[in-house]
Amino acid sequence: MTLGMKLGTRLNADLVIASDPDADRLAIVCRNNKGEWEILNGNQTCMMFCWYIIANKKKLGQLKGNEFLVKTIVTTEVIAEIAKKNGVELRDCYTGFKWIANEIRISEGKQKYIGGGEESFGFLPFDKVRDKDSPASICLICEIAAWAKDNGRTLYDLLMDIYAEYGFSREVTINVVRPGKTGADEIKQMMTNFRENPPQELGGSKICLWKDYQTLEARKADGTVEKLNMPATSNVLQWFCEDGTKVSVRPSGTEPKIKFYTEVKDPTFKCAGCYERCMKGAEEKIAAIKKSLNLD
Repeated sequence: MTLGMKLGTRLNADLVIASDPDADRLAIVCRNNKGEWEILNGNQTCMMFCWYIIANKKKLGQLKGNEFLVKTIVTTEVIAEIAKKNGVELRDCYTGFKWIANEIRISEGKQKYIGGGEESFGFLPFDKVRDKDSPASICLICEIAAWAKDNGRTLYDLLMDIYAEYGFSREVTINVVRPGKTGADEIKQMMTNFRENPPQELGGSKICLWKDYQTLEARKADGTVEKLNMPATSNVLQWFCEDGTKVSVRPSGTEPKIKFYTEVKDPTFKCAGCYERCMKGAEEKIAAIKKSLNLD
């Protein structure tokens, strides 16, 4: 994006968008309230798409009550709040667009898919394609930017509005690389240790819910256990704290590393003026989580 931002600066552009060579992921850079470039992460992109789709369909009277959104389990929970407050069903699925496509397939002819995405910069705004689709998503983000500008706003303003209404969150993925056969064994042992001795707190926040997608069980702090309704098992662990902190852990299926997807909240966010303060506090919290999990 460095070259794109340089060109965008020269052209005084509002927006810079990039796609990868196989045209399934997209990256977005917009101007912040200081006129500087702000790189949106995949969670923010997905969140903005979901918010706009719902808001636009509601304004046009196109929400009939049978619509649903899909996100992966490691993607921000702010999307769940957006869907809940607007009466739209949200489904969680495993990482990978084959699982989002599966949700479209099983509901075909019964419910209307209106969007789905993941934190790794993939989104699908229509059901005609059954994989993440950057050309369609690029058209959609341009529409959102144009709509915002017509209303005297920017993409950054919309992002701040979403945080103010649905809650601020900061998401950071921590990759722990362990190459070779010994590395693979170490990653396997890490998952075993987390299962046998699950953490009780994360960065000072008490965990109240433990999910294990290998056993398809969710255990609450009071000891009650519920079954997870998923189409298959997966080597993923999730921990949810009382203050909204969420950490998901999964070994990579293609690289010699284990991934920790962290998400922290800040209920004090009220407006754009709070953004830098909340971001700083979130980074400190994530550093504390890394220490809790011995990832330093």
